[in-house]
Formats: sequence, structure tokens, C-alpha cells
Amino acid sequence: MNGRIVRQNAGVKEQEARGAVRNTFVNDDTTYGCDETSYIVLKNAYALPNPHDSGPAMALNGGVAYQGGICGALSGAALAVGQLAAQRIDDHATAKRVARGLMQQVIDDFENRYGSIECRELTGFDLRQPGEHDRFIAAGVWKTACAAQVEFAVVELAELSDEGAWEQAIAGLEDN
Repeated sequence: MNGRIVRQNAGVKEQEARGAVRNTFVNDDTTYGCDETSYIVLKNAYALPNPHDSGPAMALNGGVAYQGGICGALSGAALAVGQLAAQRIDDHATAKRVARGLMQQVIDDFENRYGSIECRELTGFDLRQPGEHDRFIAAGVWKTACAAQVEFAVVELAELSDEGAWEQAIAGLEDN
């Protein structure tokens, strides 16, 4: 099974996940970036402590502090998956292996779908350069491409909130 996440109530969970992303991220008043959004939406889905605290994800925007690296949708999601694994699995080494395995599959699927996992390549903007973040916001890329990527990561991983889906996904992981 390769650690694939089996969708128990796909339509309902997917609609809830997409709605949560849109309510959190895709509005002109938002202060959350892609990473913070995937992190807090998944924390809510997983019923993790302090679900509205986006602090650990704050510096991940723009591929980690605007450096253009890994997409924040993935890095924020990885934080939440790591917390979920630590909560459900007592052995730290096992929790770490499971969290990595679950994220590896989603990252591979993301790259296959979008052609990259790097923020700079996905957005076409080098956010380190003066004025580029303003141009990025004005272009609306965050409301279209970035929102779709956050939705993808969240939808792929939200199902892990279900114990049955969690067990099936981790049973399918290969030793890494």
C-alpha cells in the first residue's frame, strides 16, 4: 500500500478541508501564510493542542523566510503531521519514521502534480528581492496557485484525523 492515506469519507472531509483553507487563507484580511494555514488547519483537523497557534510555522513563508525553498503548504503540513505522530506514537524514533514516511508520499504526489516543491519555482517570484513580495501579492498568485497547493496538502493529510485511515496509512509504510 506504500503508506497511502485511505479516504474514509472523502467527500465530506475534502469539503471541510477546502473550506477551512479558504476561510483561513484566501481572504484579503488574512495574516496567515501558506505554511501557517496548512499547519493550523491540520492541527484543528487532528484535534491537536493550541490549534490556532501558528507560531512554529511563522518563518516558513516563501520557502522558509522567503528563501524560495520547500513550499510552505508542505512544511506547515509536516509540522502538524509530526505533532500528530508524536501524540499517537510513544516511541520517538518510530513517530519520526512514520511522520517522515507520510510526508514523503505527499511530497512526491505534490511534486508530480505541480512540477516542483520549491516556492520560487512554483510562484515565479524571488521574494527576497525588494518589491517582489508586493508584486506577488498584487498578482494574486497566493489566492490561486498557492491556495490550490495548500488545499492539496491539507486534503491529502486531513484524513489522518480518522484513526482507521491513520492505521492503514502507517501500516503501508516501508522502513526508511
